Amino acid sequence: MKDLRPPSPFSILNEGLTGLELARLALTWPVLARLPRGDGRPVIVCPGFSADDASTFALRACLRALGHDAVGWGLGRNLGGVPSLIPRLAERVVALAEQAGDRVALVGWSLGGYLAREVARERPHAVRRVVTLGSPILGGPRYTQLAALYRAQGYDLAEIERIVQTRERLPITVPITVLYSRLDGVVAWQACVDRSEQLAENIEVRTTHFGFGFSTEVYRIVADRLVQADARGLRV
Repeated sequence: MKDLRPPSPFSILNEGLTGLELARLALTWPVLARLPRGDGRPVIVCPGFSADDASTFALRACLRALGHDAVGWGLGRNLGGVPSLIPRLAERVVALAEQAGDRVALVGWSLGGYLAREVARERPHAVRRVVTLGSPILGGPRYTQLAALYRAQGYDLAEIERIVQTRERLPITVPITVLYSRLDGVVAWQACVDRSEQLAENIEVRTTHFGFGFSTEVYRIVADRLVQADARGLRV
């Protein structure tokens, strides 16, 4: 995409502010109990690149305390094999939906959010809502700090971006909440904004890329959207 680039190498310094999010979360944890409450509906939280379910423990703990049946994705470490991870995550989502007798909400951090979107694209009957946290919606890794690493490993980033654009021809038919931050030092914030899906809302937050999983502002929005009604007054 014209004029879109990865964050500058110096932007990664923003991630040093993540410690402030952790401190703020510890101080405001009792306040989180006042957030909108769920009623036991299933939620899968997907980790970012190179992370596993341990990275999303705090967010899942908060959602469980608020009454959601929040679980990890259960696929181990997210090593970035998108073509194989999408069907594996889809299988997990469909199985949980059948077990719960209800559609599943997906919350995805960074690459985990992209995977969540693609599962919703392919399996809308099993997904009720998607929330992405600093996820590279445009271009795959092309507009991230990992771009150089992928190129060094022989990946054609222009081809990956073309594949991402091709998949967008099939619209996502469930509500999507897109969270992005201009402080993100890993993914270009412009690449996190969804301008293609009609059911997407974009919300700017103030946190770092690694802070998305610990931000009280993010938790507030996620909790609100997971219990939000659709235009007909039906829970989605």
